[in-house]
Amino acid sequence: MAAQRKPNLILFLPDQQRADTLACYGGVKVHAPNLNKLASQSVVFERAYVTHPVCTPSRSSLMTGTWPHINRCTRNSVPLDRRFRVFPELMDDKDYRAAYIGKWHLGEEGPAGRGFQQWISTDDHGDYTNFITSKGITPDKPNGRFSELAISNLPLELSRPKFLERHACEFIEKHHRDPFILVVGFVEPHSPYNGPLNAEHPLDQVELDPTAMLPNSEDIPLRYRLMREWQQAEAILDRERLPVQLFFGITPEEYRSIKQRYLGLVTLVDSSIGAILACLERCGLTDNTIVVHTSDHGDSLGAHHLFGKETMFEEAARVPLLIRLAGQSRSQIISHPVSHIDFVPTLLDLLGQPNHPQCAGKSLLQPTREEVAPPGDVFLEWAPNRTKVKNGTKLARRRLVKRAVEESTRTVVTPDGWKLCLRDKDLNELYKLSGDPFEMRNLYTDRQYASVISRLTDEVHRWQEFTHDEVRL
Repeated sequence: MAAQRKPNLILFLPDQQRADTLACYGGVKVHAPNLNKLASQSVVFERAYVTHPVCTPSRSSLMTGTWPHINRCTRNSVPLDRRFRVFPELMDDKDYRAAYIGKWHLGEEGPAGRGFQQWISTDDHGDYTNFITSKGITPDKPNGRFSELAISNLPLELSRPKFLERHACEFIEKHHRDPFILVVGFVEPHSPYNGPLNAEHPLDQVELDPTAMLPNSEDIPLRYRLMREWQQAEAILDRERLPVQLFFGITPEEYRSIKQRYLGLVTLVDSSIGAILACLERCGLTDNTIVVHTSDHGDSLGAHHLFGKETMFEEAARVPLLIRLAGQSRSQIISHPVSHIDFVPTLLDLLGQPNHPQCAGKSLLQPTREEVAPPGDVFLEWAPNRTKVKNGTKLARRRLVKRAVEESTRTVVTPDGWKLCLRDKDLNELYKLSGDPFEMRNLYTDRQYASVISRLTDEVHRWQEFTHDEVRL
């Protein structure tokens, strides 16, 4: 009798996709038929949180199973130290052929040779640049590179998702007889919020977050208010330079227009995911392939009058997480919060591999197998990054601005819906997510919640001690 075939693994990793872009998370008007179908056949983690809400730190956890404060990828564009192995390197089974197709963002050397035998790059001067140059497209920057805006203006057939789709299908067809691991790292729906499907969603059906319609809140950290001020100043400049393609916005109409284009990018990614899954089916591999979909962080898209990531608000810190097990055909909902720190242990478990001592987390498979696994607290971190500040800001004195930009945050989210954000150099926050899902009421200074704050502060300090986190809060 022939030996049972080992399962394949495909990981879809878009950049900056927030959770509510899928129907299972409330995004019923978003055109994402392929991901919605995938969700209907998957384990759906309703409350999945990143370890750190910005690209490189989050990806460092997704690839290594370690906290950013341990692997030192605590800001963007920091190369991942080779002492920290990425998940294919953590496997005892060497039969797998592994490819990484798309955005890496953990150093210019890329993932090739780190457990991945193949890398198709979308980075500057990489495979995608060579592809569009071969099609007669001329770089728009003096150094011979393409700006993100130039790439976003390319037609559908030359878009990055289509490029990744073709290479992913080629890989599947070439290795359909062997067990494989395939990571597809989309750049979209990251800003500049522009692409070939800008008009995909009717503008009058694009819904804004409630906090986008309210006056600016001042009961949020100074760093967030500095971000908001800088983005609004940039929006005024962009309105003059790029009247059709604002990166940021000020008015609800601009918010809605930007979100419309963002959702068009979600549909663009969804289309290529559908084509890759169709290729999997043509090769007869659907029932023998685990499919995982998540993102490195979300996007505020006007919520709290902010754009992008870099905050602990739900819109930036919570992401989709779908896992379709081999042969699975129905959905299963996991409602308690989970963390990306458990992502690599889960992938290893899915592939029949033991957890590795490098990993800080544990497999999420227990609840997916309907075994009793008590939910626990989820922790997130923020280290000083490159927060941009408006020249001549009047929000605070220079000393306080510098202090706010250099703040560190540690956040805990509990199964019963509390969220505490503790900072070393800025305003703390407490939200009761079960009654205030849009985080409109900061309860930290309300004395009736003193016992909650004390309990959750102790939880954060215990987590810090356990994970060797030296930030003093």
